[in-house]
This record gives sequence, C-alpha cells and structure tokens, in this order.
Amino acid sequence: MSNWNRINDGTLNPPKLDVQQAIWAMQGLGENGIEWSLEQKFEEIAEAGFTGVSYLLPSVADMDLWHRLLDRYKLSFSAIAFPAKPQDLIDIMKRANDFGRVQYINSQVLDSFVIDQEAVQLLQSLLKVTDEFRIPHFIETHRGTVTQDLIRTAGYIDALPDLKLMIDLSHYVVAGEIIGTNEKVEVYFDKLLERSAGMHARVSSGEQVQVDIGVDGDHPMVVHFTRWWRKGMVHWLKQAKPGDIFPFCSELGPPNFYAMTYRDKRGQEHEVSDRWQQALLFKRIIEEQWRQAQDMK
Repeated sequence: MSNWNRINDGTLNPPKLDVQQAIWAMQGLGENGIEWSLEQKFEEIAEAGFTGVSYLLPSVADMDLWHRLLDRYKLSFSAIAFPAKPQDLIDIMKRANDFGRVQYINSQVLDSFVIDQEAVQLLQSLLKVTDEFRIPHFIETHRGTVTQDLIRTAGYIDALPDLKLMIDLSHYVVAGEIIGTNEKVEVYFDKLLERSAGMHARVSSGEQVQVDIGVDGDHPMVVHFTRWWRKGMVHWLKQAKPGDIFPFCSELGPPNFYAMTYRDKRGQEHEVSDRWQQALLFKRIIEEQWRQAQDMK
C-alpha cells in the first residue's frame, strides 16, 4: 500500500482532525460592502478556530505572502488541482515542492467523459505520480470529473486498492435526487466512505447542491449528511496510525457557483444565506461528529 494516501505529521500523537476553510469559499465575504483582503480572511479563519485553509497553489510572485500568512496564523494548507493527464499532476507536484507547505493535494480529475477502463488507467497513472513525488494526494468526488457518477466511482475503488477519496457527497445527493435514506444509495456510500481520506462540508438536497441548513442546522438533510460524515470518520479512525491527520474542509461556494441568491425591490442581488455564519456552524457540526466518531470506533 502507498504511504502517500494518508497525511501524517511524523509524531506519535493520537490521530487528529484538521478543520479547514476553503479560501474560495471566502470570495465576496467582508464588511460594509467591502470584501476582506486575503490577510483579513486568514485572520477571520484563524480567530474562528479553523486549523487550515484550502486553495489553489499560489503563483511564484505570491509564495512569500502565503508563507508569511500561513506562519503568522499557524494554518495548514491543502492545494486544489485539476489534472487531466499525468503530466498535469507532475507539474503540480513540482510546484508544490517549490512552495514547500502543502499538506496534501486534492484533485478534481478531468473530465466526466473519461469513463470505465480509461478512467481507471488515468487514476492509476496519477497514483504512480503520487508515489514518485511523495506528497499525499486524494481524488475528490465531484460532478464534472471522472468521479461524477456514484456507481462508476465505486467501480474505480474496486479496481484501485490504493485509491483514497476526498469525500463530498453533496454532488451525488443532488445528481441522484437523493432526499434521505435509500438502501441502494447507502451500499454505494458505504463503499466510498471506507476509502475516505478527508471530507468537504456542504449539505445539498435532491434539487440544490448547496442549501442553507438554518441557524441551528435543522435542515432535514443535515441528519443524513452528519450520519454519512460520522461513518467516514469511523472508517478512517479504525485504520489511523499515530500522527495521522483527517482534514475536513468547509467549502460553501459563492454566487455564480453554488450559493442561492435573490433580488430585492431595487434589483440588487443578495445571498439567501450568511455564508460565513454557515461556515462557522459547519465547523461546530464537524467537531461534534468527530467527537462522536471517536466514541464509536
């Protein structure tokens, strides 16, 4: 088994949770109509108690700034990638080595029209690149990628024993119009959750990929997502070794991607949700699921 399908800090400490916030999910957030600067976003994230951030690898020109912010606010960093072929991942891994602060790389592998054996071969080639560069690397379950389809992705797992997933079930719930418990769905979800290396926090319904879960998380789909998240955590904890880290990233997309909006009487567009407050609620929910999972393992 590959040593690069898990995150480990090299200590003998008990396995731990790393609650991350996606920088992309901070787009448009701020005060008095003014978006926070990058440093202000880091400050808000750190003060809220998140322990890491997720974003694209910074450009060469921005590396020093990112080094300074990550050090100042003591945050881990995971990089998002969109490889369509092995060379894409090789280039990303080289940049990650140059940057030097990458906890893991999360790939949305392009594209959804690559299927069956071709997709297996592509994923296998990416795993070989991972072994070469020795940077933890996970494949995200995401629409519009090779993992678009729940059933196909389960097949990839069967074909590739070393494949580890960054689980975001919101995509499968909306794509499959899943509105609650479904025995057939649970079988496939269980298979994926057994390969979880980390997770993304977003709740979808059978019709909308990102819903407002309410001030207290009382949306009816929350009970299902938290159950799935706990399952993934329990599977991971049963296999975890000292020093292992489980990343769980809050990733609520801005308007024009995921966030629902409305127009007021003057025609101005507003988000239905307070996206930052929802992110803080997700952080609390994630931490509670982790505590429960530790008791269940």
